[in-house]
Amino acid sequence: MSAILNSRICREPFKRLIVKPEETIKFFKNGQSVGWSGFTPSGYPKAVPIALANHVKENNLQGKLRFKLLSGASVGSETADIWAELNMIESYMPYQSGKNLNKAINKGLIAFQDIHLSNFPDALINGHYKSNIDIAIIEATEITKEGGIILGAAGGVAQEVCDLAEKVIIEVNTSIPSYRGVHDIVQNPAPPSRFPFLITRVDDRIGKPHVVVDPEKIIAIVESTHYDNGRPLSEPNDSSLKIAEHIINFLEEEVSMKRLPQNLLSLQSGVGNIANAVISGLASSRFENVTMWTEVLQDTVLNWFDTGKLRFASTTAVSLSVPGFQRFYKNWDHYAPKIIIRPQFISNHPENIRRLGVIAMNTPIEIDIYGHVNSSHVMGSRVINGIGGSGDFLRNSFLSITHTPSIRPTPSDPTGISCFVPFCSHIDHTEHDVLIYVSEQGLADCRRLDPRARARAIITNCSHPDYKEQLLSYLEMAESECERTGSMHQPHMLRKAFLMHQNFLEKGTMKLSTWN
Repeated sequence: MSAILNSRICREPFKRLIVKPEETIKFFKNGQSVGWSGFTPSGYPKAVPIALANHVKENNLQGKLRFKLLSGASVGSETADIWAELNMIESYMPYQSGKNLNKAINKGLIAFQDIHLSNFPDALINGHYKSNIDIAIIEATEITKEGGIILGAAGGVAQEVCDLAEKVIIEVNTSIPSYRGVHDIVQNPAPPSRFPFLITRVDDRIGKPHVVVDPEKIIAIVESTHYDNGRPLSEPNDSSLKIAEHIINFLEEEVSMKRLPQNLLSLQSGVGNIANAVISGLASSRFENVTMWTEVLQDTVLNWFDTGKLRFASTTAVSLSVPGFQRFYKNWDHYAPKIIIRPQFISNHPENIRRLGVIAMNTPIEIDIYGHVNSSHVMGSRVINGIGGSGDFLRNSFLSITHTPSIRPTPSDPTGISCFVPFCSHIDHTEHDVLIYVSEQGLADCRRLDPRARARAIITNCSHPDYKEQLLSYLEMAESECERTGSMHQPHMLRKAFLMHQNFLEKGTMKLSTWN
């Protein structure tokens, strides 16, 4: 046992449970339900999943040792994605990333349920999956004298899987600081025994700093020295910077009209390069004393803290790049006191989002002219990552903002296909969930607008010039046709809308005569 591991396990009887990762393999059987800590991708177990993958590879057990895998959201590619490559996953939920995992799901080799991240912990606790979890694997950074598990960089569903698991394996990660005092963990009781969340500020604490687990469940403790395989991020491009500029100008206008306070309201931002560009723009804006109530903190949040303009952030995961994590840990005493990490059923809960008046900003795949949003499926069939927490925040926020480039390049059309279409091929967020639409072309504020006015605002302000004429022509023809049938509220010609959408994806721009 290393000296640092010895110092991190403060409950003496637990030291007898220390084993090597390979010694835990005997606990795993084909068909088991396995729950992991972690969230997008941080705070997830690594030593034991990697040891299991090596065991399957070395003994030619591909397809013979498969698991029903449950986690808070996506985890690192060196774990679940390798398991997918080795055919070790029978089913997975509720949100995923990784090339091999995504490919297997879309080939029908892994059963994947896409579910709102706020609903998933409830589904576990309420017994919707009809069985307990056989084994939970939890990454910790310390174990308290009382046996509490101090998690790493993510909250996720660690408490729920520990509550439901028959057996628990703890990985104590000694390569990173202890997150003692950063977490605010609340156990999630089933109805009707629930209580209101007494959160009126982002820095309110209502729970414990650790996960509570029955010590009789713990069957092994493993030392881990693996860093989180953080998400790499590219520099913001011109399109992302313009999107950020439109959003900041809009927020400044809202402040000037006294619809927002000088320091805004708490902000939520999704993941990816556009979200990073928006946060970077806010960091250099005039807004001060800002707070965040979100589910993921990315690298640019550290820059924002450094300016002194971001006061505090509540999150479910600190999800940084590898250099970002190095910077975070090097300056631990500067950043850690400004952050709370919560379970996802608290961070994504509608009650808290609505009470705090969160301003939500998320990036979809496509948006249709009436404001319906597709966040998860290409052409209605091929899932990308899943709905994640976007629905939790967009539907319940004070201001719901969705931002996307007006066009995206594809292998078949490097010049770019339109992200604004006549009718979404899959709808995750309806027109009732989103108020503000943004692209690099401009911003459409659709508050107070009826569907036809909303369509014109989205097409005029947000669509790319190469597609604007076609989208307006479609709308006008739909209005003309639906006027005759007395169905003008939200006029559509679904057959033509589908044909136009298909041609947008396959051929880029097209002449009206080809679909008129």
